[in-house]
Amino acid sequence: MNAGTMTIGVLVLASALASTFASAPARAAEPKPLPPKASVGEIVKESKAADWRPLDLENTLYMDLPGGRVVIELAPPFALNHAANIKALAREHYFDGLVVLRSQDNFVVQWGDPDEKNPRPVKDAKMKLKAEFTAPIKNDRHFTRLKDVDGYAPQVGHSNGFPVGRDPKKGETWLAHCYAMVGVGRDNEADSGGGTALYVVTGQAPRHLDRNITVVGRVVSGMPLLSSMPRGPAPMGFYDKPEMQVPIKSLRVAADVPQEERSNFEVMRTDSATYQKVVEAQRNRGGPWNVVAAGHVDLCNAPIPVREKSGEQK
Repeated sequence: MNAGTMTIGVLVLASALASTFASAPARAAEPKPLPPKASVGEIVKESKAADWRPLDLENTLYMDLPGGRVVIELAPPFALNHAANIKALAREHYFDGLVVLRSQDNFVVQWGDPDEKNPRPVKDAKMKLKAEFTAPIKNDRHFTRLKDVDGYAPQVGHSNGFPVGRDPKKGETWLAHCYAMVGVGRDNEADSGGGTALYVVTGQAPRHLDRNITVVGRVVSGMPLLSSMPRGPAPMGFYDKPEMQVPIKSLRVAADVPQEERSNFEVMRTDSATYQKVVEAQRNRGGPWNVVAAGHVDLCNAPIPVREKSGEQK
């Protein structure tokens, strides 16, 4: 190799190296710490009385278990007939003495009559109703839409303290299967449920059930009593021994309970400006712990604050 050839080789190598370094991606900059923002807890703490509403006693259920009370609020605009039938069942004491009979891991806890061969009869209520998987949009007068995209509904948001999906083209709305939502158990036939078997979502939100089961409300207090129940060893989490079942002491409509025995909870108004701050805080959490803001909130991860109010509930 002569001097001229060596010089050309060096120049080619230098050019190649320069091209390689020029095309190499720049090293990603370290994310800047997020600025501090008000947390959900701080927003709730600074809320005003007008940001809250009391539970509707006529549409609130108290399910008393050996470990404490579960408070359920019904949502009649989304399942009018089922809500009325469940209240009728409660008023004829149908659930008293029945049991929690199923706890399936990462899914649901269910209660009702464990005796399929000789089920408890009903009196004035009905065993079966026509399914109410969706309701007309006109029934919902409190919808506040989330701007976030959802994979299960064209639009999602909240209505008077409940997570909902809706399809404006079809004119339909429905309650979503988020954690703590209460639904009506049924068989394969769509119209085979009526409220004698109820379940609550205790795991990852099974949104694929939306519009396949009648959803009637949500638990506003007492979820730890349900979500911590031992998982059933039989298929679908059923308890295979009677001693594993948890007895229901009573299930009553709150309006029928003496005032001194009532629970006193209120729910943040989901159409309030303060609740929109709660959602935004969840969507874009600030520092110092968070490094990256998600810029997104899932319908079932938008918290709906509930608080116990001191004093008597009227």
